[in-house]
Amino acid sequence: MGYVISLLKEIVAKRKLILDLAKADFKKRFAGSYFGIAWMFLQPLATVLVYFCVFQLGFKSTPPVDYPYVLWLIPGIVPWFFFSEVLNGGTNCLQEYNYLVKKMAFQVEMLPIIKMLSCFMVHAIFLVIMIGVFLCYGIAPRISWIQILYYSFACSMLSLALTYFTSAINVFFKDMAQIVGILLQFGMWLVPIMWAPEMLPGAPAWLTPVLKLNPFYYIVAGYRDSMLTGDGFWMRPTLGVYFWVATLALMLIGLKVFKKLRPHFSDVL
Repeated sequence: MGYVISLLKEIVAKRKLILDLAKADFKKRFAGSYFGIAWMFLQPLATVLVYFCVFQLGFKSTPPVDYPYVLWLIPGIVPWFFFSEVLNGGTNCLQEYNYLVKKMAFQVEMLPIIKMLSCFMVHAIFLVIMIGVFLCYGIAPRISWIQILYYSFACSMLSLALTYFTSAINVFFKDMAQIVGILLQFGMWLVPIMWAPEMLPGAPAWLTPVLKLNPFYYIVAGYRDSMLTGDGFWMRPTLGVYFWVATLALMLIGLKVFKKLRPHFSDVL
């Protein structure tokens, strides 16, 4: 616990440096690209378009709420884009910034945070796009939309907890990055993003409780609560407590593994 407290103090003390490095990381990803930042949005938007065509136009899927399918899909898939980008980018962050890892004065625990903040800048733009889509559909703004900030923070903490573990392991086991990519492809279907149990005729009663064991279920449900139904985060107390207990446990495990392997990072890199 002392390690966590000292890390939090270090984050507060060096918050300006962390933010500056996150901004630099954000800009670096588009350096030399003709279309620049547009590439960051073209692929996710194309993904949304494909799912919209397949599920709404093709299968005529009806979401479990009285809204068009695309308005139900977007609040579920936007946090997933953020989560997957943090994990994909964060897993490789120690290799990408190996010159900082080898500097004894630099706190390497900051690198996953820097990656997460860099990805959050993209996520913030996606949130604006999501709100714009809702407004274009004639959906009036509601106070519950503010809750998106809370659920974005929850998504940040879950992704950061996992990134501490995967980034540390990836230094010694280079296949971790590929494993993370594959798990994210499967994971997208294990969370009710494009589908929901209510959309499946004859779905077993145990399916929804099993899906709720995935902490990311809370985030997807929260985004949809905020944007569609207007339900407050306090209306899912059990799921909320479960999410934060699971996220805290994953964070402690990730930090413990990171701390144990940290002395060997510079030797391997």
